[in-house]
Amino acid sequence: MTGPVTEDAADVRETGRPPSLWRNRDFNLLWTGQCLSDVGSAMSDLALPLLVFQLTGSPTQAGLVGTAGLVVATACRLPAGVLVDRFDRRRLMILCDVVRLAAYAALACAVVAGRAGPALILVVVAAGAAASVVFTTAEFAAVRSLVPPDQIVTAVARNEARSYGSSLAGPPLGGLLFGLGRALPFLGNALSFLLSLTALLCIRRPLQQPRPDPALSPAPARGGAGRQGLRFVLGDPFLRSLIVIAAPLNMAFTGMVFAMTISLRRSGLPPVLVGLVTMTIGVGGLLGAFTAPALQRRLRLPTLIAVICWSAAVLMALSVLLSTGIVAAVPLAVAVFLGPAANAALFGYQAAVTPDHLQGRVVSVILLAATSATALAPALAGVLLTHVAGRTAMLAFPLLVVAAAAVATFSTGIRSMSHQP
Repeated sequence: MTGPVTEDAADVRETGRPPSLWRNRDFNLLWTGQCLSDVGSAMSDLALPLLVFQLTGSPTQAGLVGTAGLVVATACRLPAGVLVDRFDRRRLMILCDVVRLAAYAALACAVVAGRAGPALILVVVAAGAAASVVFTTAEFAAVRSLVPPDQIVTAVARNEARSYGSSLAGPPLGGLLFGLGRALPFLGNALSFLLSLTALLCIRRPLQQPRPDPALSPAPARGGAGRQGLRFVLGDPFLRSLIVIAAPLNMAFTGMVFAMTISLRRSGLPPVLVGLVTMTIGVGGLLGAFTAPALQRRLRLPTLIAVICWSAAVLMALSVLLSTGIVAAVPLAVAVFLGPAANAALFGYQAAVTPDHLQGRVVSVILLAATSATALAPALAGVLLTHVAGRTAMLAFPLLVVAAAAVATFSTGIRSMSHQP
């Protein structure tokens, strides 16, 4: 029987190396489907608070939409890892796309019919957030089943580029569609999930190693399945140290961008130029994703992490000094440029050392630890800017990065990392 694995093996025999990732049919199907769904989600993320504000006139209720999504996503992160490791990943991802497709199609229909209220919107946001957490966890876990080990870093870097690209393209498109018709961004998002679902159905390769039917295998003790991922992460000195670094680092970047946005607006910068600042930072990340594999090949992961942390601390401090002008975005863009290389190397290492049956749980633990503090960053930035002078308040975020850099430099867990994919 011929198939993708056989074709890859033939290419290895002929050339001595695996085929280019651009020739990996199944990975490209998944990647393309997620490009489309990421853009659709970015459109909806912009349009949802606009819709709530238009319906209620309340900024508080508009902000509640985003908060609800973050709370649901955080609550679902660890259970998602258990589901991804216990059940068939392809079926889970298909189910997630069906749920999101139905939710946003229903919202679009309700908007057209004039029946979209805050309650329905919150239900759609909660369902979409829960399904997205399960889907992204399954996608992370499936990468090593779709690409050879020495291409995992490149695959993760391409996924990083996809995320930054969609964050640049989605919001302007969502704003344009919302202006043309309030239902259009949600209809477009539903269509993006339909295309993602179609791509998934065309993937031939299994997304996990063979495992027993969950209906025939004994159920784990209560809470035991979820704790396995946590025990694995805490038992690996490198991963254990890394989550201590990632939490303040991600919080600092999110808080810094938010604080800069408010500070620039306070200084009288027009909203369109404030938007350009955000776009500049996103472009830095997108370019960094394309260069991530080359950076990762030249620097060992522990060195790369330390370099990124110290560079980010210096660049963010420079950005604070320039915080009254649009040029303040340039140092932040350079700092963000370095991030995808670390993410690609990290998840390449994680995929290489984690058994397939634990991939989902380990990924969910890492993502939860790395991003949970991020939700607090806008609130922290708001409190600081309210009670402390602008530049002094913003210095809190470079100091957070200095703390992360110190751990990256002196942690025995980081320095003792013995395997790099």
